[in-house]
Amino acid sequence: MPGALDGMKILDMTQYEAGTSCTQYLSWLGAEVIKIESPFGDPGRSVQNHKQTTPGDSQYFMNYNSGKKSVVLNLKTERGRQLFLDLVPKFDAFVENYGPDVLESFGIDTKQMQSINPKLIIARIKGFGLSGPNAGFNVFDPVAQAAGGALSITGEPDGPPMPIGPTYADTGTGVQVALGIVSAYVSALKTGVGQVIDASMQECVTMFMRTADMPAWGTRPAQRRGTARGDIGGGMYRCKGGGTNDWLMLFPGTDSMLDSLYTAIGRPDLTTDDRFSTSVGLREHKEEFREVIESWTSQHDKKDAMAILSEAGVPASYVYTTLDLFEDDHLAQRDFIHEVQHPINGTVKLMRAPLVMAGIAAPTRSPLLGEHSEEVLSELLNLSADDFSTLSEEGVTRPN
Repeated sequence: MPGALDGMKILDMTQYEAGTSCTQYLSWLGAEVIKIESPFGDPGRSVQNHKQTTPGDSQYFMNYNSGKKSVVLNLKTERGRQLFLDLVPKFDAFVENYGPDVLESFGIDTKQMQSINPKLIIARIKGFGLSGPNAGFNVFDPVAQAAGGALSITGEPDGPPMPIGPTYADTGTGVQVALGIVSAYVSALKTGVGQVIDASMQECVTMFMRTADMPAWGTRPAQRRGTARGDIGGGMYRCKGGGTNDWLMLFPGTDSMLDSLYTAIGRPDLTTDDRFSTSVGLREHKEEFREVIESWTSQHDKKDAMAILSEAGVPASYVYTTLDLFEDDHLAQRDFIHEVQHPINGTVKLMRAPLVMAGIAAPTRSPLLGEHSEEVLSELLNLSADDFSTLSEEGVTRPN
């Protein structure tokens, strides 16, 4: 079956994660993604790979660049810049997430790109966007988390602000930009006119902040609450085993769910106990409530606790480790983890797109640096084998 975005071509000049997660999602949806890399490659190729003391690419790079094609272009050469501009009319969208002014330092002008291809969608991902007093600042994921307010509400009330574990400033931005690109693509198909998408990682982080302390919205800083969630007992509870991840996240979000919780743990008497049957009572007796719940969870393995409560209609999950994601029966039955063969790294485990829908592709391996340079430049720019050989000798398309 053709991909949902079959026929759409993406000129990808992204690195690390915010940009690469964007173009990867477009690839999953069926777009053809051509990744332009310097002779040294995306620096993500060596992230968490002991500075390339081991052969092949890092798992980090393979996680965010599956399904793409790699073309090496040395944009510091005049010939490399011209080849890049020659490619622009062949594509529907261009995506970059370099630091401020890096693209311009290559002598690439987005207005020139638009004059070459008026239908082109240009997505530019920056820490603070393209305008404003902070626009020139360099940003990585934890910095964007801080700038978006996320750290201020994460951690214990009397402790320091804490970064979120997942890099959701990066990937969260990437997914939002992918949605913007698809929307702009639909518009361009109707109007024949592209546009520039100005994406601020700071602003994308705030999309995840809209539930934080709603009674105080815009009037005072929201407070850190540790692991507590909601007003009726939501939070983390220790389970049997006592290991660092032997915990259960519980969120009985309604009164009826709270009643179901009490019944499931063998304490139906609490459904009529004023201390534990109302949000006011629970706020005043939260430590007693914790003792009641942990007296039960501490006697159960976290997986058993999740099963018992979930079957009773109570929202609960044990704390999955990153290894659990690869060994979980539920995810296995949904074919979430795929094994692909990489010519250097061997068997590689990759997660599929988090949607099950028609027109979305299973993950395929990430490209080697410059693996598709000759194929793409020959097909799109009609370069001969001799032309490509000359470009390689001149250092325009040759990986270092």
